Amino acid sequence: MEGTIVLFPMMAMGHLVSIVELGKLILRHYHHRFSVTILIAEGPLDTPDVTTFLRHISESTHSIYFHYLPSFSMNPSLHGNPRLQTISKTYSVRAFVIDFFGNLSLNVASDLGILTYYFLTGGAVTLSFFLHLPTIHNQTTKSFKDTPTTHLHFPGLPSILMNFYQQRQHKVQQIPASNLPEPVQDREDPTYNYFVEIGLNLRRSKGIMLNTFEGNYAITDGLCIPDAPTPPVYCVRPLIASTENREGITVNRCISWLDSQPSQSIVFLCFGSGGVFSTAQVREIAIGLKSGQRFLWVVRNPVSDDNNKHYSVEIKEPNLQALLSEGFSDRNMERGLVVKCWAPQVEVLNHKSVGGFVTHCGWNSVLEAVFAGVPMVAWPLYAEQHMNKAFLVEEMKLAMSMEKSVDGLVSAAEVENKIRALMECKEGRVLRGRSRKMKEEAMDVWSDCGSSMIAFTRLVESWVSQ
Repeated sequence: MEGTIVLFPMMAMGHLVSIVELGKLILRHYHHRFSVTILIAEGPLDTPDVTTFLRHISESTHSIYFHYLPSFSMNPSLHGNPRLQTISKTYSVRAFVIDFFGNLSLNVASDLGILTYYFLTGGAVTLSFFLHLPTIHNQTTKSFKDTPTTHLHFPGLPSILMNFYQQRQHKVQQIPASNLPEPVQDREDPTYNYFVEIGLNLRRSKGIMLNTFEGNYAITDGLCIPDAPTPPVYCVRPLIASTENREGITVNRCISWLDSQPSQSIVFLCFGSGGVFSTAQVREIAIGLKSGQRFLWVVRNPVSDDNNKHYSVEIKEPNLQALLSEGFSDRNMERGLVVKCWAPQVEVLNHKSVGGFVTHCGWNSVLEAVFAGVPMVAWPLYAEQHMNKAFLVEEMKLAMSMEKSVDGLVSAAEVENKIRALMECKEGRVLRGRSRKMKEEAMDVWSDCGSSMIAFTRLVESWVSQ
């Protein structure tokens, strides 16, 4: 019976792209052993961008097969759906790989005797926190939101990207409670217990795949789970969206414009597929960009006047003429480009004209910047991005922090000052040097003898030997 690997992603671009890249990586090295089956759970996150991406993958990648499931509310699950059982009658399912939010499907696969692995699209700090969350939950009855200035201690990681092979240092991360994902801050939030359950189920899995580098010693040495065994953790390499066959009007416009700009002169501002700002915040950014710095800015349509609302799956092109000040585009025609909704981020970050990146700190964006050698200004918006920002700024020292006022607004002056510091001042030059060095070290993990390739091979060979 032919072998297959079944992948079950969350239908958000930040999750979907990296798990599809995992499937392509498996096929690149083991196409003679496995096919790859991806379960698609249609739902509220199934946007036109997702549909376009899936159609492209389906048309361009052989041996990846898509199976569509009925719609779901938010968290994808196989409960009550026989799809996995049906696949297992046709193929030998060597592994079932679920997204962090596919937690509810763990029992379904276990009942079928199928080995189940988690694939986390976030960084190692996120994994260490969620592995330790059940322990924290049992140590207190208070909500983190009630003590937002308290620094939360949990077993963390050494500077894994500064020196992959340094001696083990069981360093404890200290992160303000306010930097945790919002649902985790409030024990009364309906999803709080769901996240605790994820922490418990991670322990039950056959293994955990992590979209990052080697060096998770606090995790692998069992410090995050003091009362139970820790499953094997496989740092299977940074999985970054490939750039092949990405032609289009926006791609051509961005790249053609960048081609005309001086080397490392452009700051790129982009905040992910779900990141949004209020109208007031967009205008503050526009004022901050009047300083003379060259820029490429991706603008999404505001969906709220709340300066603290930063996530939306709604895709509606912004009216730039109404949103920005009159004549903004004309005044900045030579030194700035504003694009609506989306830009080819991987291509942009790797362009010779780009010298800085203002980012929401989504993990995919962080990895793409690291592999492009581009320093960052960290402007986290939601989910685990505040944790990523703390790690980027304090631990990895690859970014400087964008600071908000008490009402959640980042002022035009702060935007101007941080961009100038990044692109023109000594602080930015130091970050740029560290970023270049990081890029060189990061590329080593992809070599045949690199840590990520070794981990990937060890994992997949265990499937082959079943």
